[in-house]
Amino acid sequence: MDDLWYSEYDTPNVRFSIKVNAQLHSEQSDYQKIAVYDSPEFGRFLTLDGVLMLTERDEFIYHEMITHVPMAVGPDTKRVLLIGGGDGGAARELGKYPDIERIDVVEIDQRVVAVCKQYLPRTACGFDNPKVRLHFNDGLRFVRSAEEEYDLIIVDSTDPSGPGEVLFTKEFYGNCLKALRRNGIMVNQHESPFYGEDAKAMKAAHKRIVSVFPLARVYQAHIPTYPSGQWLFGFASKGPHPLKDLDAARWNALGIPTRYYNTNLHRGSFYLANYIEEALSENE
Repeated sequence: MDDLWYSEYDTPNVRFSIKVNAQLHSEQSDYQKIAVYDSPEFGRFLTLDGVLMLTERDEFIYHEMITHVPMAVGPDTKRVLLIGGGDGGAARELGKYPDIERIDVVEIDQRVVAVCKQYLPRTACGFDNPKVRLHFNDGLRFVRSAEEEYDLIIVDSTDPSGPGEVLFTKEFYGNCLKALRRNGIMVNQHESPFYGEDAKAMKAAHKRIVSVFPLARVYQAHIPTYPSGQWLFGFASKGPHPLKDLDAARWNALGIPTRYYNTNLHRGSFYLANYIEEALSENE
């Protein structure tokens, strides 16, 4: 029997492949094609419309960096809005904070949550937290109706195409600003800086966020299964600075278990390569 491989194109000239034991699930929802595979190297992994979203082996990097960075800067966070996040991983990390009172998760596709609960319980366990409220709704429509309601908004979206496209617009970011309380923070997945089309999306998102928020910075993480392995996150706020307002002693005293994030790495993640800084500065 021939080896089975899952492949996707990072560019027309670069293909990323993972050896697969079996395809565990495949369906076409009202919004996208959802598939789950099992692999010997990365365990189970989820794809949406043929694009890899997470693997059991390296998802902790993404989910820790999109949650603990803003939480270490805004330790008094009580109410969180998580837009996207249908796999439950970001909710799982937020659930480690006893002082968070409410986590609203807004996911457009009910089937993503159901599939993750069935096949990816290590991430979907985040939905078991009683503080989590699931809303199956369009993220832009949901945030339009919120005003000074949240301390933290996390935009855990797919790429800027299909259902996730509206989550990269100036209108969306403007509504996020309106929905944040005083000193509120927004963090978003900010694409990869390396390949041409990804870098184009990164610059477009940064340009829109900078035009809306008083403060906007970008930080990075190494995620092996994402295009080029280098992935960016956006940090925007109504005031708090991701380095000057980092309360490392307070965060460390919480004793939150992590495998990737720590407060030294937090500081280092905001120091970007020259070519990334230059690409971002074009839009500042």
